[in-house]
Amino acid sequence: MNKKLTGKTRRDSLLSWLKASAKPMTGTELAAKAQVSRQVIVQDISLLKAQNQPIIATSSGYLYMKLEEEAQDARRVIACQHESSQTREELYTIVDYGVTVEDVIIEHPIYGDLKASLMLSNRADVDQFVQKIEEKQAPYLLELTEGVHNHTIAAKDEAKLDQAFEALVNKGFIVE
Repeated sequence: MNKKLTGKTRRDSLLSWLKASAKPMTGTELAAKAQVSRQVIVQDISLLKAQNQPIIATSSGYLYMKLEEEAQDARRVIACQHESSQTREELYTIVDYGVTVEDVIIEHPIYGDLKASLMLSNRADVDQFVQKIEEKQAPYLLELTEGVHNHTIAAKDEAKLDQAFEALVNKGFIVE
């Protein structure tokens, strides 16, 4: 069994594990690897973020944003509107074109822009996200804005973004 990590050594290990992972890692997974509680991981992640480490918390776990890869991606913010019940269909439509849904953004009348990281790249990611919403009986952010919301979408090239956008237009999900 590995020796329990402490302080800076543990945070260095967290960074290493997150950088090496292509998928988000949950706080529970990281806690098991570091042999500490999930709360210690939450605190460590907060400290790493305060040091400007590009770590985001997604619905699937923590993800280290590989900035060099981001520069190669094409990105677009799209304005959507639909019912909560159509969320899975909207997200499937996007990811089926090889496009990642990075986030959801709404404009709240009190707080201004509220942004939640999603990082959904395939149907399994979408299913996991929707399942968590349903299990927790949590509302979708779009419920606060009569279905209006934005997504930042990313792909390796503009053509994929164009295809996903056109499919969303055809389904009536784009605000025009």
